[in-house]
Amino acid sequence: MSDILAITFPIYAAIAIGYLVVARGWFAPGDLKVLGKYVMDIAMPALLFHAVASRQVSEVLRPDYMLIYAIGGVATIALSFGWFSMTAADRPRRAVAVMGSTCPNSGFIGYPMMLLLFPDLAGLILALNFLVEFVVIIPICLVLMELAKDRTGQSLIRLIGQVLLGVLKRPMVIGLLLGLVASLLQLPMPAPVSRLFQMLAASASALSLLVIGGALVGLPLKGNWRMAVQIAIGKLTLHPAMIALTAVAFTVIGGVTLPADMQAALILSAAMPMFGIYTVLAQEQGLQGAASIAALMATTGAFFTLSALLFVLT
Repeated sequence: MSDILAITFPIYAAIAIGYLVVARGWFAPGDLKVLGKYVMDIAMPALLFHAVASRQVSEVLRPDYMLIYAIGGVATIALSFGWFSMTAADRPRRAVAVMGSTCPNSGFIGYPMMLLLFPDLAGLILALNFLVEFVVIIPICLVLMELAKDRTGQSLIRLIGQVLLGVLKRPMVIGLLLGLVASLLQLPMPAPVSRLFQMLAASASALSLLVIGGALVGLPLKGNWRMAVQIAIGKLTLHPAMIALTAVAFTVIGGVTLPADMQAALILSAAMPMFGIYTVLAQEQGLQGAASIAALMATTGAFFTLSALLFVLT
């Protein structure tokens, strides 16, 4: 138990500090938004570039890991879509619920945890997760969000193209793609440049947790609590369960068995609470209340579910 607390306590203590400094007024909410922008636009891109560029492309592109993560994620989307089609009253609610059940916070919470668990693999795991999330999982959920709006006369192909273009413009994706190019071309990285990227990457972990904590302050908690509970349960239990089942299926049917550390990283990555911009995207549908409740529940509940998974997997 002490080994598990050694991993979960620093993460949730940092989140609590972020909450405290905003709740007490020592930092304004806007201050942590600036820190969050720094993490997303500078620190994380530097981390992803260095993690990918400093490795052989054969190490970076792990088809087994990415296929399991992608298939398990799509299965989660499908099951969530079916469930919330029966329980949600309209398309916007269903779209918001599916996104909340499927899109994990791999950068702001997942990476700090992987850094404590698998320090040598944390950057690689983040890169693999982001490749799948930004190419497959998040675009599908964004298309569902867009389809929930009145899009009369707009073709689905055009809509998918717009979503993918928006994803490709994100600094984290640009850093990841540039890292892949550098790895493919086997470009040498001078030691001073490598240390610069390492220094920027090192700032991502702690700051991201502070930002998550600060973002929990002042969330609108008036909304559909019943739907929010279902979203939180889906994110913390359904998503990791589907990833685990997919990994078992690959082993039984295809004879593909991941190393124990990579398999644990897969399931834990899926068990993270929903990503940080979830409530912002839900606001476009007028459902920020339910999304905020779900995010708060998932973030706090993940302390217990992640601890349980760590006990089983490590």
